[in-house]
Amino acid sequence: MRDTVVALVRRDGPDFSARQLGVFLTCYLQDDPHTVRGLAARLNVSKPAITRALDRLGELDLARRKVDPMDRRSVLVQRTLKGAAFLRDLRGIMGEAASGARKGSTETASRKTANS
Repeated sequence: MRDTVVALVRRDGPDFSARQLGVFLTCYLQDDPHTVRGLAARLNVSKPAITRALDRLGELDLARRKVDPMDRRSVLVQRTLKGAAFLRDLRGIMGEAASGARKGSTETASRKTANS
């Protein structure tokens, strides 16, 4: 996880808070329709906290809000093409970090065996 976060910090792109990243991942990794109310309940935070996270994701075109035509009191959260591309990039970063972690643990185990 550390390597993934460090790679996100080092890359040339926007910074995300843990909450913004949590909202983003929830929207993109769970297929059911998402609402502000539902995200707040699922992540155990207030609706204003979700709204602030969605404001930032909206500025970056990673998610957008739309009034639910069936229930105008409800706000739906929609994915974007740019958000899908960011998710692909994030998966790549995580894959590279996992490969590096596996390589590092193999090298550590080899050194321990050699020193025994």
